[in-house]
Amino acid sequence: METTLREIRDGDLPVFYAQTNDPEAIAMAAFTAKDPADRDRFAAHWARIRQDPDIVARTVVGAGGEIIGNAAVFGPPGEREVTYWIGREHWDRGAATAALRGLLALVPERPQHARAAADNAASIRVLERCGFVVTGHDRGFANARGEEIDEVVLLLAE
Repeated sequence: METTLREIRDGDLPVFYAQTNDPEAIAMAAFTAKDPADRDRFAAHWARIRQDPDIVARTVVGAGGEIIGNAAVFGPPGEREVTYWIGREHWDRGAATAALRGLLALVPERPQHARAAADNAASIRVLERCGFVVTGHDRGFANARGEEIDEVVLLLAE
């Protein structure tokens, strides 16, 4: 799937909000906001992201101009981590892989880190297609599931 990345606009946020409140997407991502439906927290979260010069966050746009998600790099040098969220209606079409490749081209510093729920095979495949390798396993509290779950730790060294 063809995607482009652009600066986040105010009008993108309602789409992000809807995407991050999709029950199936929440369950798959696992590591979500404590209450994704809390609009005030959502707004505060995105305000912080957009104001932090150390975070590179972009809207993922499809060929027809449709907002299909977002992708970002955050964290201190040497510990930078990637994250992305693609609307469910765009899953299994290569959108996440294209978006992550675009983000990695935009932010060429290495290493880059990533984490995914161990049972989120689709996200792990996206990361591996973009050059990430599994370097370990961990456990973390997944708000979407209300418990600690296994997660996979990945690294993109070059």
